[in-house]
Amino acid sequence: MRQAALRLCTTLGKGLRAPGRGLTQGSENPEKQRVLHMREACSPIHVNHVRDKLREIVGVSTNWRDHVKAMEERKLLQSFLAQSQKGLPPRRMKDSYIEVLLPLGSQPELREKYLTVQNTIRFGRILEDLDSLGVLICYMHTKIHSAKASPLSIVTALVDKIDMCKTSLSPEQDIKFSGHVSWVGKTSMEVKMQMFQLHGNEFCPVLDATFVMVARDSENQGPAFVNPLILESPEEEELFRQGELNKGRRVAFSSTSLLKMAPSAEERTTIHEMFLSTLDPKTISFRSRVLPPHAVWMEDSKLKSLEICHPQERNIFNRIFGGFLMRKAYELGWATACNFGGSRPFVVAVDDIMFQKPVEVGSLLFLSSQVCFTRDNYIQVRVHSEVASLANKEHMTTNVFHFTFMSEKEVPLVFPRTYGESMLYLDGQRHFNSMSVPANLRKDYLVEP
Repeated sequence: MRQAALRLCTTLGKGLRAPGRGLTQGSENPEKQRVLHMREACSPIHVNHVRDKLREIVGVSTNWRDHVKAMEERKLLQSFLAQSQKGLPPRRMKDSYIEVLLPLGSQPELREKYLTVQNTIRFGRILEDLDSLGVLICYMHTKIHSAKASPLSIVTALVDKIDMCKTSLSPEQDIKFSGHVSWVGKTSMEVKMQMFQLHGNEFCPVLDATFVMVARDSENQGPAFVNPLILESPEEEELFRQGELNKGRRVAFSSTSLLKMAPSAEERTTIHEMFLSTLDPKTISFRSRVLPPHAVWMEDSKLKSLEICHPQERNIFNRIFGGFLMRKAYELGWATACNFGGSRPFVVAVDDIMFQKPVEVGSLLFLSSQVCFTRDNYIQVRVHSEVASLANKEHMTTNVFHFTFMSEKEVPLVFPRTYGESMLYLDGQRHFNSMSVPANLRKDYLVEP
């Protein structure tokens, strides 16, 4: 599947890969290709070209004090919404194809924001860039030429999967992102994105990412139809077929969730054997529990943090930017894996990040992270995000994040003490087993927070 995606990107990007630096949008006329720069897209201070492009498309202000007026003006765009998908012109994958260059090598002043103390790349910043790019790609797919601003509100619904490839990440070499819409439903779109880094004269693959975006109406109150997709090659047909399979897999995974169904017989046996291994052999009691050698109770692996959601971190719809939420969750997850394993962890996979509820500006964001599964030198971390307003102290879950890390050395086993923790363990095991990264992935190929 990865080879098909890379072949397609090579095809879509043919003629777009100029030696100049910037973001290139696919176009039938290469002379009119639009170039956007990632310099501002990565800086909270300078003008953000990718974010500026999104604001231009949506028609919103950069000033927080104007956000109410801007949202009121968007109500006038409701008339541009299609009443059915048949009323929208079909689009090709190359219509939404975009390339972004992050010139860390040629513009050293950009490095500090992306730099770790170990002189590697902060993966949390990459998550922010991917989220912004995914939204922009979808707006390219749904562009309405007759409208001054897009009547659609496109938001991230799910980070389906991010898999790391075998390549090192240096803060001193240029990075390139590319992506396009690979599958569409009636109101949702799947986006495939790749990240590359320059080694010598060639951009080598770093990661593959699959995001799912949903289209809402201009007030972000209800679903809206998106343009159908035309398939023009066997590679595109394969990507679209994979999108259908991904949708089916997500439905199946949800239907067998441990929140809905009991564990399988094999999983029940696993939990019971773990329980028996923690019984104190000196007593005949189910209450007397002792840890096996080289093991840690799951409850002792927790870390928590609190974020105040300031206007600076808002998205174009004046909710908190999803990329910011992912970065904060990832960094807490990385710290949890580091604290648990006793050495530097390296991310190998991210999957199944579901955005269940938007986070309003001014909210208090509570993040809770814990190790829920380990094997050899792998650490599966789950980060739970919930929000509370200043006026209402009731907590509501907004996101659940799943990260797979690899430590520099073998890590302790993690043992659940309660039934609830046992379910977390099994859920972590399921996510770990779904990882498609090769088991021999070496740490020198991976990235840090």
